[in-house]
Amino acid sequence: MSVRALDRTSPEPLWRQLRQELRTRLEAGEFAQRFPGELALVDEYGVSRHTVRQALRQLREEGVIMATRGRQPRVAPAAEIHQPLGALYSLFASVEAAGLTQRSIVRTLDTRGDALIAERLSLEASTPLVYLERLRLAGEEPLALDRVWLPAGVAAPLLETDFTHTSLYGELAARTGVRLDRGHEEIHAVLPTEAERALLRCSPGTAAFSVNRLSQADGKPVEWRHTLVRGDRFALTADFSAETGYRLRA
Repeated sequence: MSVRALDRTSPEPLWRQLRQELRTRLEAGEFAQRFPGELALVDEYGVSRHTVRQALRQLREEGVIMATRGRQPRVAPAAEIHQPLGALYSLFASVEAAGLTQRSIVRTLDTRGDALIAERLSLEASTPLVYLERLRLAGEEPLALDRVWLPAGVAAPLLETDFTHTSLYGELAARTGVRLDRGHEEIHAVLPTEAERALLRCSPGTAAFSVNRLSQADGKPVEWRHTLVRGDRFALTADFSAETGYRLRA
């Protein structure tokens, strides 16, 4: 594909024109093997290094390319794990369905009090809760930081579980007979904190999905969960058509 010259008479900034030009070339598959470095783009388009960096910064924030200090930019891989909206899903199952090995590093598994979480579960503030915090890996790379609270009166048997390679929902059903059947979920795009980035091993410009979930069983709140999922490895999906409109995939 021939390089299109940037229009220096246009009111559109050069960095924005360059960003669009690079996106066009990316979509055409031109950079499948190697993405050019800053100096190569400076020479190719006859623009300043500042202009190139601005364009690359925008592409990085959009998740199109990946770059860290001192390393050449590279095309960001497509999300590996796809999860349908509107389904009471297990992250364990989603990772396994993608053909990746699921493994967890259990950071905390204990019983504690938390008045705010207890209130969210419609419990007395002093009610003991089972707390499970895991770093979830898909393949060998971190995918999510997962924090879960459940009433200890229900979930105490889970304290003996090895969660290195197992599903919370599967263990909850097997050890307590409780099966979650509905819930409410809110998803926000966020930038992880420095500590969270270190755990997830993602670059400063990588966004994440912040997922809050309240799950129920037989009409009673049983689980409050907060999951931080790397945005470059995870995608949410839904179906729509002119006949049926927007339909969540279950």
